[in-house]
Amino acid sequence: MVHSRPIMRAFAGVLMLASAVGAQTPPDAPQPRPLATMKQLMVDLVHPASNALLLLINRGGPGDDREWAEARHAALTLAESGNLLMTANRAPAWVTDARLLMDAGAAAYKAADAKDARALAEVADRVDASCTTCHKQFRPGIFPPAR
Repeated sequence: MVHSRPIMRAFAGVLMLASAVGAQTPPDAPQPRPLATMKQLMVDLVHPASNALLLLINRGGPGDDREWAEARHAALTLAESGNLLMTANRAPAWVTDARLLMDAGAAAYKAADAKDARALAEVADRVDASCTTCHKQFRPGIFPPAR
């Protein structure tokens, strides 16, 4: 059973950080200062949200309103996490990979919001690929070269 309470707390944190990051500010305004480390974002937001979403999909769901809400929360957490991953000046390849996460999360959110199980299932590979693409480049120990 996937517990939505930690995801909802993480989601609230993402929204607070994303609103601060995404707000339009005058040119002389201070730049956002991320509070979380990259590891914290991955361990506390991205990983639980992607697992929750993919678990719901792989179990043939979501099936009820509670699971659809959980799918929306997880998908939005993934999409907004991509924004958070780009807050510090990052290499172009990093930004490209973060956008993959944002796009996959946004597509999953759209499907979950519409309660479209087929569309949600179709985006599962994009969610997985966004993680794998980034990890192959920036965490190569997770995906060692084939021998």
